[in-house]
Amino acid sequence: MPETISMPKLGFDMAEGLLVRWVKLEGEAIKKGDVLAEIETDKATVEVESSVSGTVARHLVEKGTSVPVATPIAIIALPGEKLEEVVAGTAALSASTAPAPKAEVPKSRDVVPADEMAAPVILSGEVKASPLARKMAVDSGLDLRGMRGSGPEGRIVKRDVEAALKVPPAVAASITSATPSAAPAPAPVKAAPLFVPGEVPADQHIPLDRLRTAIGRRMVESKQQVPHFYITSEYDVAELLRTRAEVNSFQPEDAKLSVNDFIIKAIALTLRQFPNLNASLGEKEIIRHGHINVGVAVAVEGGLLTVVCKDADQKPLRQISAEIKEMVARARLGKVRPDDIEGSTFSISNLGMFGVEHFAAIINPPEAAILAVGAAQQVPVVMDGQVTVGSRMKATISADHRVTDGAEAAQFMQALGTFLEQPLRLLV
Repeated sequence: MPETISMPKLGFDMAEGLLVRWVKLEGEAIKKGDVLAEIETDKATVEVESSVSGTVARHLVEKGTSVPVATPIAIIALPGEKLEEVVAGTAALSASTAPAPKAEVPKSRDVVPADEMAAPVILSGEVKASPLARKMAVDSGLDLRGMRGSGPEGRIVKRDVEAALKVPPAVAASITSATPSAAPAPAPVKAAPLFVPGEVPADQHIPLDRLRTAIGRRMVESKQQVPHFYITSEYDVAELLRTRAEVNSFQPEDAKLSVNDFIIKAIALTLRQFPNLNASLGEKEIIRHGHINVGVAVAVEGGLLTVVCKDADQKPLRQISAEIKEMVARARLGKVRPDDIEGSTFSISNLGMFGVEHFAAIINPPEAAILAVGAAQQVPVVMDGQVTVGSRMKATISADHRVTDGAEAAQFMQALGTFLEQPLRLLV
């Protein structure tokens, strides 16, 4: 029987995804794990992988179409099946799942296709572009700065990118240089003052993109519906920093461990002792998850994305570090995979690299808790009645009072300190 590939659900609140492009065309061979298509969600552009090896028998939706979650998008012919038989045998399926026919719309410079109507993306130099146009530009190496868009309010859309790609490079360069909206010329050597008395800059109106809109919706729901409480602890991380430096002294540059890698491992081992915090709230039950999947907040263009280290309690530090590096790189390139961003059971947000001493994070529903981590700093401390210099780091847990209570969360923070202050426990 042929295998049907459906629109994946990436996050509990995802309802649909935009099919940006087909990576594998009809009739092409595909292996299990190969990228079949790219979809755009509220959070990122995600690569959809094939779950089987075979041949792409049929695309059930066109690119540029918004598709509800769990809707079939393609049919894969399994090894040994003839393409003609598969197409004939799945005619009913494709008919029932095909999108409704689109009304014929006369094309003009004032009409924009539906797949271009998503919120525009602001690029460097205040360039407006639709997500699909930006994706096409990235794939082709085209710089959108200096281009004039034909979409609403000068937005660059698909047809603008296609037209630019047909122009010879030399001609395109001359057009760009003559375009009034081109990137500004380099500033003079003498920098302008930061503040000029009597001069007030104009207001800027920046449209909300899909990611920022999704973050706003999720965080409002979390703060309105989840009763947060917060507990802050301070840890002596001198030994952790010394151990990290020693381990990294014989690691290649691209394999060095970060403080965050140690924290992820410490959280995972601590959650083994406190399954009530590795949980989510159902309608009539608390679900304690068997897997410990730690979500790590990553800053990307336009907002935050959470990548997930699966079964972090069972992996060595080097594997955790390597996986996080790979997922963060994909997230910042807009190439995340579905498995990168789904399935977290507990999250961590670390702002230590920005020198932040202490903050409280908002819970990522349906999880029961999130840990906010500040910077490891040298501070004066009292030891044996004497003031000396020590290395301290503050962390704050935000927990859902419907799932846990203050005493349990405090015990979690205390147990977490055992691993952070005795980091050799994380290496065995």
